[in-house]
Amino acid sequence: MSRRASLPGASELFRPTRSVPEPEPTPAPEPTPEKKQKASKETEPQEGKPAASGRVRHDHKITVYFSEEELLALEDANLDLRRSHGIRVDRGRIVRVAVARALADLAEQGADSYLVDELGS
Repeated sequence: MSRRASLPGASELFRPTRSVPEPEPTPAPEPTPEKKQKASKETEPQEGKPAASGRVRHDHKITVYFSEEELLALEDANLDLRRSHGIRVDRGRIVRVAVARALADLAEQGADSYLVDELGS
């Protein structure tokens, strides 16, 4: 006989116990023309060009190693975005935007892109 206690698993602990009624959808206020332009610019990627995904649930993860100086520069950029521009984002979003920009440049410029120039030397 085992002296080990039998405990429920995570699926039993975190299962829904009752159905939650869906809230009624409320119509969103109509954005101003300035906000419309900015939103359409961010959400509509140009044909064939990669775009940063923004604040969504991501299914895949990679690990990236930074030097101390690179990490401090990323933190400084994040603080500058918050302080000077009022933009609050996490480091991952900054990196995703930078990657999307580099991939878009590669798709557009090909051999003349910044990425090829930087990695080819």
